[in-house]
Amino acid sequence: MKKIIGCLLLVVFSVGSFVGCAMVTAPVNGGVYTDLKAPVTATSNTGSAKVGTGECTSILGWFATGDCSISAAMKNGNITKIHHVDHDAMSFLWLYAKYTIRVYGE
Repeated sequence: MKKIIGCLLLVVFSVGSFVGCAMVTAPVNGGVYTDLKAPVTATSNTGSAKVGTGECTSILGWFATGDCSISAAMKNGNITKIHHVDHDAMSFLWLYAKYTIRVYGE
């Protein structure tokens, strides 16, 4: 009986540690694989000659790094006036996820 309870606790802990781990915010998520591009916002400013990106990654949901803020993307692209913002979201089996923000402007 103790072995059964021990095995059940191990299964519950194992499943619980992987549920919803490395996920990205996206309009839709695939359970096995997600790779999409979607809009975030647009302004009335004209011109989108420059592009700046910011990126964040997550491994198992335990380790997450990066700066995927709009301000970081603006700084990376030397942008002062935003035309529009898009994002890319990619995840694989809740093991690895990457989120990229793309800022277009002048």
